[in-house]
Amino acid sequence: MTLAAAIRREAVYLSHIVRTLLLLARIKPDSTRTIVDIVEAQARATPDAPVIHYLDTVTSYGALDARANAYGHWALSQGLKRGDCVALFMENRPDFLCCWLGLFKAGLCVALINTNQRGQALAHSIEIVGARHLIAGVELAAFVKEAAGFFTAPPVFWSQGGAHAGLSNLDAVLDTMPATGLGRGPREGVVAKDRAFFIYTSGTTGLPKAANFSHMRMLFMMSGFIGALTPKPSDRIYDPLPLYHATGGVCAVGVALLSGASVILKRKFSLGEFWSDIHKYDATIFAYIGELCRWLLNAPPGPHERDHHLRVITGNGLRPEIWKRFQDRFAIPRIVEFYGATEGNVSMLNYDGTLGSVGRVPDYLQWLLPTRVVRFDVEREMPVRGPDGLCIECGPEEAGEAVGRLSMRAGRNFEGYTKKGETEKKILRDVFAHGDTWFRTGDLMRRDAHGYFYFVDRVGDTFRWKGENVATSEVAQALSSVPGIRETNIYGVHVPGHDGRAGMAALVVDGSFDIAGLGERLDRHLSAFARPLFLRLQPQIEVTGTFKQRKVDLVREGFDPSAIADPLYWYDASTRRYEKLDASIYSAIAENRLKL
Repeated sequence: MTLAAAIRREAVYLSHIVRTLLLLARIKPDSTRTIVDIVEAQARATPDAPVIHYLDTVTSYGALDARANAYGHWALSQGLKRGDCVALFMENRPDFLCCWLGLFKAGLCVALINTNQRGQALAHSIEIVGARHLIAGVELAAFVKEAAGFFTAPPVFWSQGGAHAGLSNLDAVLDTMPATGLGRGPREGVVAKDRAFFIYTSGTTGLPKAANFSHMRMLFMMSGFIGALTPKPSDRIYDPLPLYHATGGVCAVGVALLSGASVILKRKFSLGEFWSDIHKYDATIFAYIGELCRWLLNAPPGPHERDHHLRVITGNGLRPEIWKRFQDRFAIPRIVEFYGATEGNVSMLNYDGTLGSVGRVPDYLQWLLPTRVVRFDVEREMPVRGPDGLCIECGPEEAGEAVGRLSMRAGRNFEGYTKKGETEKKILRDVFAHGDTWFRTGDLMRRDAHGYFYFVDRVGDTFRWKGENVATSEVAQALSSVPGIRETNIYGVHVPGHDGRAGMAALVVDGSFDIAGLGERLDRHLSAFARPLFLRLQPQIEVTGTFKQRKVDLVREGFDPSAIADPLYWYDASTRRYEKLDASIYSAIAENRLKL
């Protein structure tokens, strides 16, 4: 890199980071300013300005605020008080945002339930946060009824978007509520460090963990993207990502709410409609995850894929091998890749679009943005410690676990989970000095000599598929209840042309095992993204000297029948059955001729 190029790089980085830090400096733990104040001010200033585009409807800032007021009045009419929790189980649509905004007005917190949860996992997600009411979109109401038997103390079930037998009709009640403001009274005493959301992540028990997500964290994340993207009121942010996730529900939405811009909500991502939507709604920004980008790149050319006014896109997981092809094919002027976790304190943005990087922390800002990479023992799944008992920092380009120093400064704390034990597992002590504490990201990264970070892999058994974390223990638990399955070993395997890893199960079975009915059975107990795509029947499960199941060789061999003598099967979504996997099927999958 020439001196002139290095100077330009630093100028771009510093202009964005200074703007971001000035925004973040306003966020104080004890401040009473939350997203409610920001939206209410916007509604007063520009009540007729659009904030949500959805299908053929446009919701203004004034209408958003009024609908949120109705939700707030409903909450108060139910006797809910400051700090109480309401669970929200709904696909993307305007009422999703109106609902949580209105509940914030009433001083409540909201549990954002993953719409893929079913049965015990769904009930568990609601009960661990103590939610007294569950608001379900009518499209998901049947799953609420199916999960009713798993509750020990069921909340009050409400249906929104239409009536459903067995659930109270929320729309009918909302129609009777005033649209006038609630005032500050119901949320008196709520400050930025108080909980806003519960957002869920997969746990080691196989059941979801609820991460605390404060108003301070919400504003911190939203402000980071304002500093990076510099949105204007005229911007339109296309958001096809689920609103129960922080990327789609906080980051993308926040770009609009904090700048007076508008968000284009898509109920579910549609490959066939993506570029038509970008063109139809005249989007200027869109939010992505890496797999979405890969799907778009694998699709045949479409009429509007370059006929757009996009100026920047932002998201995470855009893999280096498709980055430039994606940007060139779709004429994307700027990509702002970011890194962060819902519950974590490590966050960064790739302001200048350096290919493959998830963000940058140069040496001269390590004191302000303390993110480091420490040597990691893959077998033990723990950081390596030196003779002094402290961790060892990785050198440039050396892979290790990324960690972030804990402090009470906005964005640097770790708010933890509902269970103290789960929280403690994410804290690393005595890292670079005795007595210090750092957050374990659970991600392997490498950092180059210029401070750019690059994602390498996830630590441990959990793997990502279709943009979701899959806990192997959850899959093992579901399989272990199937008659005839004696032992299970769950792992993720790479599939050519796909991001993440697909689920695969090595099974030891006896004569009573019925593979014909396995697919249908697993459909009732596992989310689609968690269901194994491949099976391998083995005579025995290999273990280590400490009786841990060995996965390394299984992962390396994958699902290639030419390298594996054991019987192999794949899940055929068209038949909902596991079918024999032979060389022709393997070739079709490997060449992306067969949809998984």
